[in-house]
Amino acid sequence: MDREHEEMQFLGLFGIFNESFKLIHSWRKIFTQISLILIIPLAFVFLLHMDVSDVLFSKIITNERALDRSIGTPSYGKLSDVLSKEWTVFLLFKAAYFTFLLVLSLLSTSAVVYTIACVYTAREVTFRKVLSVVPRVWRRLMVTFLCIFVAMFLYNTFAIALLVAFILMLGDTAIGAVVMVILAILYLVGLVYMSIVWQLASVVSVLEEDYGIRAMAKSKNLIKGKTGISVVAFVVLNFLEWVVLVLFKKFVVHGGMLRIPAKLGLGILSLAVLSGLFLFGLTMQTVIYFVCKSYHHENIDKSALSDHLEVYLGEYVPLTAKDVQLEQYHV
Repeated sequence: MDREHEEMQFLGLFGIFNESFKLIHSWRKIFTQISLILIIPLAFVFLLHMDVSDVLFSKIITNERALDRSIGTPSYGKLSDVLSKEWTVFLLFKAAYFTFLLVLSLLSTSAVVYTIACVYTAREVTFRKVLSVVPRVWRRLMVTFLCIFVAMFLYNTFAIALLVAFILMLGDTAIGAVVMVILAILYLVGLVYMSIVWQLASVVSVLEEDYGIRAMAKSKNLIKGKTGISVVAFVVLNFLEWVVLVLFKKFVVHGGMLRIPAKLGLGILSLAVLSGLFLFGLTMQTVIYFVCKSYHHENIDKSALSDHLEVYLGEYVPLTAKDVQLEQYHV
C-alpha cells in the first residue's frame, strides 16, 4: 500500500474504493492467478447453481402438478416415485453446491487477505507461497464461519418467532402492516450489520491470533466509528452483484428467445463481472480492516506482521496480540 498506516483512518468511501482498485491493478499478476484458480470457479459455481436449480425445480413443480391431477389413477405411483427421485437429486445438488461454495469462499478469502498483508509489509509474495499458506489459514476461517452461522441461525429464529408473535397478536390490520414493515427494516439492518462483522472477522482470523467468537468480538469493536462507511460499501457492492445476477437470470437462465451463442457470451460476461466484484469485495474488506485499525490508533508493526506471515516449518503462524494488536500511538 502506498499510504502510511496512520493516514488510512482518513479514507472515506471513495478512498477505500480507490485503494482497493490500486492494489488489484498494481499486483494484477498474482490477483489474476488467484482469480483463475479460486475466484472464477467460485463465481462459476454460483452462476451454475442458479441455472441448474431452475431446471431441476421447474421439473419438480411440473411433476407435482401432474401428481395432483393423477390422484386415483394408475400413473399416480409412478409419478410419485419420479418426484421423490427428483427431490433427492435437488437436495443432493444443493448440498454439493453449498459445500463447494463454502470451501472456495474460505480459500479465496484466505488467499486475498494473505496477499494484501504481504503487499502491506513489502515482503515478496508469490502465487506458490500463497497456495502453500492458504490451506492452513482457511481452517481458522472455518471456525469463524461456524460461529457466525450459529449467530445467524439464532438471529433468524428469533426474527421468525417475533414475526409470528406479532401476526398472532395484531392479525391482518393496518397497525399490523406498519409493524411488519418496521420489523422487516430492523431485520435487514441487523442482517447487514452481522454480515459486515462477519467479513471483518474473516480478515481478523487470517491476520491475528483470534478466530471464531473472539474474532467476531474484535471485529465488532474495530468497526465502531467506521460502521457507516462499511455499510455503504457493503450495500453498493452487493447491489452491483445483485444486478449481475438478475441480468444473468433474465437473459441466460430464462432467455428463451436468445440463441445459444448469445446466451454463452452473456454467461461468460456475467462470470467475468461477478468474479471481478468478488475479488474487489475481498480486497475492499481487507482495506477496511486496515482503515479501522488506523482509526482506533492500533499501530501494526510491519516487521512483526511480516515475520508471522512466513510459513515456518510448514505451518501458518498467526499474529500474536503483543505483535500486532494494540500498540497504541497518538495523533
